[in-house]
Amino acid sequence: MSREGQLDPIPHDWLFPQVAAVVHHGGMGTTAAALRAGVPAIIVPFFADQPFWGRRLAHLHLAPPPIPQQQLTAERLAAAIRTAMGDRDLRGRVRAIGNLIQAEDGVARAVEAIHQFIN
Repeated sequence: MSREGQLDPIPHDWLFPQVAAVVHHGGMGTTAAALRAGVPAIIVPFFADQPFWGRRLAHLHLAPPPIPQQQLTAERLAAAIRTAMGDRDLRGRVRAIGNLIQAEDGVARAVEAIHQFIN
């Protein structure tokens, strides 16, 4: 514990594969971590790029529609969790994307792209 009653930060790459779904703000890093883990995300955006990622995942049928922070209610959150947990097609798509991301060698692809750009 870092302070009275507070936990130390827990890495997404450890936590997310252990849960059935993730409720988060929709930032790029957290969204990528949820996709990599292959678990559905319920996105509650409030700033910057978060609304974009929430809309994007919903458009790709990888998440329920985002719930803007100002519109967050227990009922809306519960409905989104039911969708994330109960939609087998959505769960299958997210799992498949997670497998693809885990199999990708991102560093090698980045090096290849840089070499192509400078040559």
